[in-house]
Amino acid sequence: MYKLYTRPGSGGFVAEAAFALANVPYERINVAKSEAADPQFLKVSPLGQVPALALPEGGTMTESAAICILLGERHPEAGLAPGLGEEARGDFLRWMAFMSSTLYPAVLRRYYAPRYTADPEGKVAVEDAAVAEIDRGLGIVDGALEGRDWLVGDSLSLADVYLLMLYSWHPQPEKARAALPNVERVCAGLRKHPVIEELNAAHEMW
Repeated sequence: MYKLYTRPGSGGFVAEAAFALANVPYERINVAKSEAADPQFLKVSPLGQVPALALPEGGTMTESAAICILLGERHPEAGLAPGLGEEARGDFLRWMAFMSSTLYPAVLRRYYAPRYTADPEGKVAVEDAAVAEIDRGLGIVDGALEGRDWLVGDSLSLADVYLLMLYSWHPQPEKARAALPNVERVCAGLRKHPVIEELNAAHEMW
């Protein structure tokens, strides 16, 4: 059985959503922030971050986007991602990579600014630059969603859930809703999905 190391309000949200949407059983292991440096957990996740996934056949995975891509491939019957050879597959990989390499790091810089500067007075500048990068990245996604119901293909995929998670962490939600009508439209619908709604009761993402 899969073992997912996660915690409420973390990037584990999208991995838990993947398991729930696919109706795939897994063991959920909550890792408190105080436990992140535990030597046993560091064997699973060397950076001490969640989510981390222990695979049934052995081995482990980290990085929420990679976990989502893997689960989409392993459980194609759930329709979590376009399959190999499908026209939308390239878009799925593109947006998962874009969000994990551009948006997610910007979110981290906003909320953990002291990690990203050696200047004791530099925290505010890092935060301001991070918000600008979040807005820039989400603006690109918003443009891609013009006239579309979903980010990839013609149905819900984990790219949409990943977007919802990152968008929910925007530090200025009212500003974001006004500036990003297409992202807000897609995410507003997703918030009403019964699986997502139930997950949010534990994660309190919005």
